[in-house]
Amino acid sequence: MAATEQELRQELVATARAMGSAGINQGTSGNLSARIPGGLLITPSGVPYDGMGPADLLAIGFDGQLLTTSEESGGGAPGRSLRPSSEWRLHADLLRCRPDVEAVLHCHSIQATALACHGRPIPPFHYMVVIAGGADIRCAPYATFGSQELSDLALEALRDRRACLLAHHGQVCLGGSLAQALRLAIEVETLAHMYLQALQLGEPPQLSLEEMGRVAERMAALHYGR
Repeated sequence: MAATEQELRQELVATARAMGSAGINQGTSGNLSARIPGGLLITPSGVPYDGMGPADLLAIGFDGQLLTTSEESGGGAPGRSLRPSSEWRLHADLLRCRPDVEAVLHCHSIQATALACHGRPIPPFHYMVVIAGGADIRCAPYATFGSQELSDLALEALRDRRACLLAHHGQVCLGGSLAQALRLAIEVETLAHMYLQALQLGEPPQLSLEEMGRVAERMAALHYGR
């Protein structure tokens, strides 16, 4: 991750804007966070990413309370009263429960969300599904945005995984860095698009669990996606 909090803030802003450039996010939807000592930095609620600056990011503890950090007050730019993303609980719980994770990305990418609206996971129709940590990309059941129930369901769907879909909502990706989380979110969207295209010819055949295991071993040996 970035060497200092200020560099991390700048990287968060750049990554948030890259979500839009990559076509996986629109307007003020989606949210992004990164681990800091004692909590996380998270994007504010209702602020378009192209108008967001490093000082607009909020530093919060895992309980959602604002933190005062050494470089920023966590209260946003002067003259702006900002609140953490409405999905702060999802980010905080994931970072608290997953010490292997440094960044959390949530977005409403079109293809992945289309599948999520049907409650459909992404099965092992393509070997690249393994990039998310397992033989499939699960879809968590629906729960109201910002709720503890949604956070709990996402935590379960992300067990032994780095990505999942959220029913009637979008996708969540985890990374050891912001760049890694962004790359994974783009890959999940690509896989969702491929799966939707394949479904036009009927349910595609699936690779076996044994083959997906071999792919996972080869990717691990090559440090693929890391």
